[in-house]
Amino acid sequence: MKWGRGVMTLRPATLRRALLAAAMVLGALALAVAPVASAQPAAAARPFAAGEALPYDVSLGRFGKCGTGWLRVERAPALRGEAVELLRFDFEAKVGPFHVQHHSRSWLSQGRLASLRYFIDERAPFQKPVQDLVELYPEQQRWEGARARGASTTREPLDELSFLYAVRTLALEPGASLRLDRHFDPRRNPVSVRVLGRERVQVPAGSFDALLVELEVKDPQRYGGRGVLRIHLTDDARRLPVRIESEVPIAGHLVLELQRLPVAPEEES
Repeated sequence: MKWGRGVMTLRPATLRRALLAAAMVLGALALAVAPVASAQPAAAARPFAAGEALPYDVSLGRFGKCGTGWLRVERAPALRGEAVELLRFDFEAKVGPFHVQHHSRSWLSQGRLASLRYFIDERAPFQKPVQDLVELYPEQQRWEGARARGASTTREPLDELSFLYAVRTLALEPGASLRLDRHFDPRRNPVSVRVLGRERVQVPAGSFDALLVELEVKDPQRYGGRGVLRIHLTDDARRLPVRIESEVPIAGHLVLELQRLPVAPEEES
């Protein structure tokens, strides 16, 4: 069966495995880095705010452009009496007859850089859907999910999605190398971070001076226990993730590139 240029010679099983591998990587894209210092920046100093929406083109190795993704920050009702912002990551990709979806949510405290709730819904062909809602209790250093519960080693826990926003609060410098422990589940710690340097990067949204950050992610269930992500963050106060990439088994390079610059939240009507 033929499905179009770039995929016509591949078997359905190969396409399915490639998209499933891509979904696994995207599910961990946000597992990036957390600040080392225990003191967190004030909410007003954060480079993101409710109203920010970042659209991405998704390309998958030999298959080329195959989907879209969004990172969003939204207003949300208080959670357990604490003011929060809702972080959202939505991704959809299609290669031939196969369709992958990933949706995750994080309720991030406005007064401290800590997650209070995390939700994930991931669907891939011929796989049981992955869905979980995790409640995080920072003061008690514990968490409860639909399928598991446990103790945390930090009073300022982060989840896969809130990590990506936490990295934007850091004062990153080329040559820096960090080992960090902030995931709510100790099995996912540590995250190793290296700032490889500054470079000019071209994406659909334009050309940007960026910091290239390499992240080695611990995941006992996937990637042979470790995964490597590279993120280009704009070298300015916004720290926008304009390009995110990783290697995917079978398919090769998985790349998310910013489609267009967001409208600043304060500019919205």
